[in-house]
Amino acid sequence: MQIDFQSSRLLRPARPGFIRLTLLLAFFLNLLPTSFWPWFPDWVVLVIVFWSIRSPQVVSTGSAFILGILMDVVDGSVMGQHALAYVLMSYAGRVMAHRILWLPLKQQLVSVLPIIFAGAGIQVCVRWFAGDELPNLFYFLQPVVTALLWVPATYVLMLPQFLSNDRDFERPI
Repeated sequence: MQIDFQSSRLLRPARPGFIRLTLLLAFFLNLLPTSFWPWFPDWVVLVIVFWSIRSPQVVSTGSAFILGILMDVVDGSVMGQHALAYVLMSYAGRVMAHRILWLPLKQQLVSVLPIIFAGAGIQVCVRWFAGDELPNLFYFLQPVVTALLWVPATYVLMLPQFLSNDRDFERPI
């Protein structure tokens, strides 16, 4: 089961309700008390970048901004830190979507990694400009773990879109 241009399977369009549900689940996963561990992924970043690439009509920069403001409020961080990073990552995903979708899945991971790293760098810069200390290098372990989850997240998030292999002779497709 490949999810790139080489795939011969037909996909259903992504349902907006499912996309919003995945964004909500990612937000709740970020609320877990383990989200401050450096090896725990930023689920909201992963889902925002994924849907910004796959379905930019539903997940726009406005959705990324709202989720970013919510994360700022929940984390008690500098207001706008997550919002700015999420908006710029969503925009980068939308701009590079056509290029990324043509790549095989493992090469998509390599293309998404700089987007996620840039978002982490933006968050560090915003906190630094606000007077906070620079984090240690373990902070940049989180974007690596988040990017490494790109392949399994793609399979999980695309699962409802696959048509069944059993052909229904009553329908034309």
